[in-house]
Amino acid sequence: MKKLVLIVSLFASSALWAQGNVEAGKAKSLSCAACHGSDGNSLLGMYPNLAGQHEKYLEKQLRDLKLGMETNGKQGRYNPVMGGMALPLSEQDMADLAAYYSSLPALEGSTPESVVAEGRALYSGGDQERGLTACIACHGPRGHGAELSGFPRLAGQQAEYIKLQLQEYRAGTRANDMNAMMRDIAKKLTDEDIEVLSQYVGGLH
Repeated sequence: MKKLVLIVSLFASSALWAQGNVEAGKAKSLSCAACHGSDGNSLLGMYPNLAGQHEKYLEKQLRDLKLGMETNGKQGRYNPVMGGMALPLSEQDMADLAAYYSSLPALEGSTPESVVAEGRALYSGGDQERGLTACIACHGPRGHGAELSGFPRLAGQQAEYIKLQLQEYRAGTRANDMNAMMRDIAKKLTDEDIEVLSQYVGGLH
């Protein structure tokens, strides 16, 4: 019940955020293209694809990255590279960038045949013996997440990036997830689980 109240409160307050402008976001995105691609789809695995990601999720990440720099990692999401990029952004800048990237078409990814069976089992069913929640519960059967609930799109995402995020959640070095939900899940994942899931979700669509 507490988690539900938190989610509702978070997205009720998001209505007070600045309204994003797609064209303004496009103009402001030039410095982002080196890592995230000119179309929001990165050519480097360590950087996430932003195209088609949920608008409010993107806006929240930028806010958290800025906060992480302002508090030296005590709050928000601490990443020196992206935090440095987010630090000078205004509320309107963040809203515009989020609106722009969410408007772009997401590319379909692929899943290596070698991980399809194991990946599907973990993603769709979790592991009851380990108390491991199925990813599908929040991110949906096609990995599209849920805008209103704050769960990001995973479909088509870079495998290397997903792997890094799961490792950071497990280690607690990324801690801007709602109610520590992802940290609770990630700490139950083995290295093999993370490897399989990171490769599996990219091919969902």
